[in-house]
Amino acid sequence: MNGRGAPDAHLVVAGLLVRRDRVLLCHRSSERAWFPDVWDLPGGHVENGETLTGALVRELHEELGIVIVEPAELDAVRVVTSEFDLSVWVIGQWAGQPGNAAPREHDEVSWFSLGQVSILQLADASYLDLLTNALASPP
Repeated sequence: MNGRGAPDAHLVVAGLLVRRDRVLLCHRSSERAWFPDVWDLPGGHVENGETLTGALVRELHEELGIVIVEPAELDAVRVVTSEFDLSVWVIGQWAGQPGNAAPREHDEVSWFSLGQVSILQLADASYLDLLTNALASPP
């Protein structure tokens, strides 16, 4: 049990990067065992002994090559399923240019408007509401 959600659910963090009227999403490679060939938020699994926000800082640096200030507030949104317990923070500021720093995990990283997001195959159906809300009130 991870202490946050369903027993044996993977504890995961993600950053929802917002720039003006667009959000950044990563396309998961079709070879990935977990959620292949879908658009996802950048982030990943929390390692043993790691805080959620510490994992977020590490994951965004590993996957996008950016540096963020560790969030002081609680996660903006939480998505809990039988497979994962995901905490998401809306990120409006970072240092560096976001890019695909993890090509073994993602085969593409792109910015999308709300109209574009609505036709993508997303990793989880709840992401559409999350992305819509983030674009309606950017950080």
